[in-house]
Amino acid sequence: MNKELSTITENKPTHKKYVLKKREVTNKNYKVNYAQDLNEKQLEAVMSNEGALLVIAGAGSGKTKTLTYRVARLIEDGTPPNNILLLTFTKKAAHEMLSRASLVLDERCEKVAGGTFHSFANVILRKYASALKLKNNFTIMDRSDCEDVINHIVSQMFPKKEKRFPKKSTLLDMYSKSINKVTPAKKIIENEFPQFEHCIDKIIEVHKNYVAYKRENSILDYDDLLVYLKILLENNESLRQKISGEYKYIMVDEYQDTNTLQADVVKLLASVHGNIMAVGDDAQSIYSFRGANYKNIFDFPKLFKNTKIIKLEQNYRSTQNILKLTNTIIGKAKEKYDKELY
Repeated sequence: MNKELSTITENKPTHKKYVLKKREVTNKNYKVNYAQDLNEKQLEAVMSNEGALLVIAGAGSGKTKTLTYRVARLIEDGTPPNNILLLTFTKKAAHEMLSRASLVLDERCEKVAGGTFHSFANVILRKYASALKLKNNFTIMDRSDCEDVINHIVSQMFPKKEKRFPKKSTLLDMYSKSINKVTPAKKIIENEFPQFEHCIDKIIEVHKNYVAYKRENSILDYDDLLVYLKILLENNESLRQKISGEYKYIMVDEYQDTNTLQADVVKLLASVHGNIMAVGDDAQSIYSFRGANYKNIFDFPKLFKNTKIIKLEQNYRSTQNILKLTNTIIGKAKEKYDKELY
């Protein structure tokens, strides 16, 4: 038993939540002692193999450790690193997880396909650009570049300044939300930017010209990376089979912060093997301003049949009094996965 678990059981010996069940003993001769290093639920997630798995992991529950050890365990069981895909929201998170997995096991973990949705899409699109009639040396614009292009298009379309017309940054926000939420721009404007309903047609026309400009000049923005990846996987059955078939095990971190487009891509990537593990916390989602849809974590079992749900309720960061208050607050949520942090 590790030090953290030992401290908990000594401090709360009579509380049923702190009485650890006897760990399942595996017959395999692993280099890593998973049963000793992980608590019961972490171990269950790490040892899970086939099918869809949703891990509900609150802050301080060892989410990163669980992902790290699962990478190590899959490799110990003989899965080639390049057949494992770990999708995260930042390059730093991916690097940290794979580095920690290497410390747990060995340098093979560094060879796992890992990174952000966008960096992964960039690699795939450059490899299969011709299938989308793209040049594989396409340029990726950052936000400032995108705004400059939109500003150029608006100035060309409307030499005389339009009254009460959105700024270039607002236009980009509209287009980005439309793409990431897989929702028509008109609906996005009506719901989230009603002050610009009077010029919807002009806004949509600017967007059409923006899309055409990018295509003509072999330029992509960050949203395009995911859009074209989805198109590639949806419209080319043989390539989808090939790409999806390459990744036998897929893991997605912070699933509650994915948007509709990302959820669609995940489903397509997991279409061949169906071995998908999503990790997230239904009680915290911070990227709604970017189009993130917290409902994705509730819809995951609908996307993947026979999803197994594991809850990491043991917390290593806070005292029981803080967790008691937390349980009271999140317990009042209308949409939630029932859990009790301890």
